[in-house]
Amino acid sequence: MKRRGALVAALAMGCALQGCAERHGARPVIGVSLLNLSNELIVTLDKSMEEKARQLGVELIVNDAQRSAEKQVQQVESFVAQKVDAIILNPCEVEASSPAVEKALAAGIPIVNVNSETKTAPTAFVGSRDEDSGKIAMEYLAQRLSGKGNVVMMHGFMGQAAQIKRDQGAREILGKTPGLKLIAEQTAEWDRAKAMTLMENWIQSYGGRIDAVFAQNDEMAMGALIALEQAKMKDKIVMVGVDAIPDALQAVRDGRLDATVFQDARGQGTAAVETAVRIIRKEPYEKQLFIPFQLVTKKNVADFLK
Repeated sequence: MKRRGALVAALAMGCALQGCAERHGARPVIGVSLLNLSNELIVTLDKSMEEKARQLGVELIVNDAQRSAEKQVQQVESFVAQKVDAIILNPCEVEASSPAVEKALAAGIPIVNVNSETKTAPTAFVGSRDEDSGKIAMEYLAQRLSGKGNVVMMHGFMGQAAQIKRDQGAREILGKTPGLKLIAEQTAEWDRAKAMTLMENWIQSYGGRIDAVFAQNDEMAMGALIALEQAKMKDKIVMVGVDAIPDALQAVRDGRLDATVFQDARGQGTAAVETAVRIIRKEPYEKQLFIPFQLVTKKNVADFLK
């Protein structure tokens, strides 16, 4: 079950007067702050949490931080005032979202980070090792290019854990493959439209020198793909993204996008709610739960479209 921001003020006042336990009875209440609900991966994360919450009889109060770490901290402050039983945080940034974790812990409220990390350690973390996705993607490009060629890399929102670690993983492979040259890199902030514009600029600047594109998520990969198709250059360039969102899977199936790296957002969201409920009920739980990434190409894409 889920309520959004419209009820937050009223709930906070009610909890201040009565206490959340009295207001909600025995049903646990979990506050959720998500990075950005205009992102398809985060929408999948949200839907999986809602489903698991219904199964477990848990109430979710879901807020969209709209990529603002400052707003995210304010949302967690509101959850603390409401005396929720637990908080699930999908952090906007490693550093700037850390105060949200600190405020929850200081109030004695367990907080579970999902999908992305903060500098301050939460009660528990559920996600994937983002550096692995960068390695998998760059290894794929190295194999397709036989270890030699020019690569451009689109970064996600700078300072977010996924951006930092996917960059680290990609650079590890670049360091082991001297024939691969990173000739351009820039953020498109996980955004499809911004990635399309960035790719258009790179086409103007580098033209036929580009052999491969690594976009740190599929939203950007799809934007870059459109720009390349419009320039009639895609057949000369190998492309890989990360997340395996539905659009990207269809593009892989259709032979438009060469590959993506599957991130199990549904598994992450489900496990985050399960972990939060275990903590609330004082049951054993895993402090860190990592779900592996998987390379998706035309050969195995049917397995992920089911």
